Amino acid sequence: MAGAVMVVLLAAANAGVFDHLWYFLDWGAGVAALVALSGTVLWGVAATDRIVLAPGHRLLAQGVHRGLAVAGLAFLVLHVWVKIANERVTTSMAFVPFTDDRRPVLVGLGTLAAYLFLVTAVSGAVRSVFATPRKARWWRAIHMSAYLAWGASMVHGLKAGRPVSGSWVTIAYFAAIIGVAVVLAHRIVVRRRLVNERS
Repeated sequence: MAGAVMVVLLAAANAGVFDHLWYFLDWGAGVAALVALSGTVLWGVAATDRIVLAPGHRLLAQGVHRGLAVAGLAFLVLHVWVKIANERVTTSMAFVPFTDDRRPVLVGLGTLAAYLFLVTAVSGAVRSVFATPRKARWWRAIHMSAYLAWGASMVHGLKAGRPVSGSWVTIAYFAAIIGVAVVLAHRIVVRRRLVNERS
């Protein structure tokens, strides 16, 4: 069986299948990371809703939020690895923000976004450490850096790579922007309503 799999893989490699896969990963891993992390932001905001979602639904939303975060971070690691492997950036350019030779700001925003997403993910993983009310404020502040990360990654995704105007990628990015804007607007309206009711 293993021999048959090897023969198929060698035949596929000889036919150039992996060249196309590599080409796709060169830009597709970043797109997949941004789409998954956009979904993470959407579901994270949705998981805080107490008007529309029942407690069980909020738990489900939190699970989707966490799952998308893990997927997004995995695609992010793949994206960085492929860019380094394809020599689009050096290792230092990938890990030190704003040091890229050709597009320091646009690539730097991607690096900065990656670090902010990582900090946000770690804060989510260790949330129980922030269980007291005083520490909970710190957790919220740290976790809300995801909004900055998402915005920076959106600019990076739209402008740092190959031209994407008119493509499905641009449509997916703008759908993510609209989705996050709608969910955040709903959250702001609900919070204001709750504050007004308490007054």
